[in-house]
Amino acid sequence: MKKLNMAELNNWLAAIAETRRVILPINQANQVNYGVWTPEADVNLEALRTVKSAKDAFFPQVENMMRFETEGKSLSVQMIDPASEDFVILGVRACDARSFDILDRVFLSDPCDPFYAARREHGAVVTLACGRPDENCFCTNFGIDPADPKGDATMWLVDETLYLRANTEKGEALVAGLSDADDEGPVEAQQAATREIVGRLPLANLNLKGFDGEHLMEKFDSPKWAALSRSCLGCGTCTFVCPTCQCYDIRDFDTGSGVQRYRCWDSCMYSDFTLMAHGTNRPTQLERFRQRFMHKLVYFPANNEGVYSCVGCGRCLAKCPQNLNIVKVIKALGGDEA
Repeated sequence: MKKLNMAELNNWLAAIAETRRVILPINQANQVNYGVWTPEADVNLEALRTVKSAKDAFFPQVENMMRFETEGKSLSVQMIDPASEDFVILGVRACDARSFDILDRVFLSDPCDPFYAARREHGAVVTLACGRPDENCFCTNFGIDPADPKGDATMWLVDETLYLRANTEKGEALVAGLSDADDEGPVEAQQAATREIVGRLPLANLNLKGFDGEHLMEKFDSPKWAALSRSCLGCGTCTFVCPTCQCYDIRDFDTGSGVQRYRCWDSCMYSDFTLMAHGTNRPTQLERFRQRFMHKLVYFPANNEGVYSCVGCGRCLAKCPQNLNIVKVIKALGGDEA
């Protein structure tokens, strides 16, 4: 294990930035979000969760795909090459780190998404263990240990010292120049304290019984969806802050001299989601609300060896303007209802 005094953090980041882009939590406009490191950046490794998740590094909110150029009656197509720049995303919490595994199952399965695959190949992930989980955290329900997250390297921030452990060759390269830690006791103490905290959190023991392919129709036909969805505004906030939502739309933009084709995040909560000439297959907000949570809690695990498409990060709990979230769905439909 390595160690780094927080006073030397910028020096370490500067050394990494000589060969690759560094992305990490930064204070911006009174919020904490992932941004590109510069010597002037206001780095914040103590914030428990960023507003948006870390998935933007591998699955950007907006991404150009190809360009059509016109000249007279001639048309040419310019493909956009997948990203080839090396980068590291640093300070990723355990919940967001698990989201990459879920996104991998979507974008790296056949047919593989070349844009996502290129970013995964060129990106390195340095996680940061949680020291102070809060009441919106419920990652342990999905087998996540916030005290020992995975990634190419793992960090623990104890007082003014960062402890770092390399987990892969990419991680070894990032921490190679740092000093060895003489004592891992502070890390072990923080891990024990964190696990004690999460064990006492109000959402630590959600009942996920029946959220599987065996009870699909029972969950789908539950009369409780009507009450659960009644207050939903269809604003899509929950999908845009979610680390595992992967829906996107492909659009064309007229530049005046051609057409730029790009993809951007979409939301199953929108009334025009998958809208076609005949209309949409989910015309009511109840159906759209049900689709979102059935996918995360039933459809996805039924097709992915029981892996849920939720990581318990708590962003939807914190951001929904109507206080609707996946925990309310689990509590209403879980347990003995199946």
